[in-house]
Amino acid sequence: MTSSSAQRLARVLITSVGAVYVLIGLWYYAVSPGYGLVATLLIVGVAALHLLIMRTALRDERPPLFPLVLALQAAATYAPDLFLPGGWSGVAAPMLGGAVLVTLPLRFGGPLVALMTVYCGATIFPYNPVVALFYGLTIPLTSGMVYALVRLVRVTSDLEQARAELAEAAVLRERLRISRDLHDGLGRSLTAIALKGDLAGRLMERDPAAARDEVGELVRVAREAAQDVRQVARGYRELSLAGEANRGAALLESAGVGCQVHLADVTLPRPAEEALAWGVREAVTNVLRHSAATTCTIATSRHAGSVRLEVTNDGVPGGGEPSANGNGPTGSSTGSGPTGSGPTGNRSSGNGLSGDGLSGDGLSGDGKAVPGGGLTGLAERAAHAGGTVDAGRTPAGGFRLTMEVPA
Repeated sequence: MTSSSAQRLARVLITSVGAVYVLIGLWYYAVSPGYGLVATLLIVGVAALHLLIMRTALRDERPPLFPLVLALQAAATYAPDLFLPGGWSGVAAPMLGGAVLVTLPLRFGGPLVALMTVYCGATIFPYNPVVALFYGLTIPLTSGMVYALVRLVRVTSDLEQARAELAEAAVLRERLRISRDLHDGLGRSLTAIALKGDLAGRLMERDPAAARDEVGELVRVAREAAQDVRQVARGYRELSLAGEANRGAALLESAGVGCQVHLADVTLPRPAEEALAWGVREAVTNVLRHSAATTCTIATSRHAGSVRLEVTNDGVPGGGEPSANGNGPTGSSTGSGPTGSGPTGNRSSGNGLSGDGLSGDGLSGDGKAVPGGGLTGLAERAAHAGGTVDAGRTPAGGFRLTMEVPA
């Protein structure tokens, strides 16, 4: 049921209840035309005030001039007992009880409705016990029904608003997921493509066969990047720690960075393994784009119910810190790749990726990592798996990224 349909239902039922009590009030014409006219004016006034209060209550508001309108309805309900015969208040009190419950807190409204019920029974009982019983039941039942209808409308409206907020939050989470997956996945792939292209260009004249091999690798990485994009669009990405470590080591080796992989033999929950795999991918990407490293180590170890990943390299950014926009160092280093001449001299300054904003991680003055897009996303992944991330400069002048997740 939607809030609009609930509100329509409540309006129809509340209006019908008011119309029934108006008809009951016309019984006074059987006593005398004068009593009938006075009773008609009074019951119409009570019904009008009741509907005014209900109309605003269904919008979760109070009527204008509150509590004056409630006091007027109470006066029109009980003051005529002084001059109208037959217990007039029993006719109008059920509508007043509903108004009391929806406008006052229940700790006040409930006792007031109980008092109204007792008063009505005590007033009419000496004349007609059956009628006294009838009105004694209609006051709490009608009041409770009106209160339940108003609560139904309010709760339905709150549920609709909550559903809308949850849908908006789900859309936002999906956008963040796509943004994070594109950043973490494509960052490494684009870096690898740039490195392979740079190396192929260097080898084109002196070693065409090796250059063709590098171009073939470039095409393979580009296809992997396209597959990554499709997986992000479908919301399905399943990474393995061992596979990501091996791919990262191969990429580092091709860039002239010697890499060793030491993974503990431990079975991890799916969220923990994926978080560690993303940690390896982000660390390798940052080594390639923001360091002058010649060696790198990817290792995991088990410690008291948790698994720790450490990715350590021997080269911090050449200038000590990345620039403010997240660029890598402009210094160069050399290394030996598979062909004996690596592209690392261009790894940080000439590949066109240092300033693309895909990472943005840097170092503070004390050697701790300043989170950019990469480390922030990695910290979110670790937190989702119940773990933590830390990154910073090592005492030996290198850089270490550490991620620890429950095993």
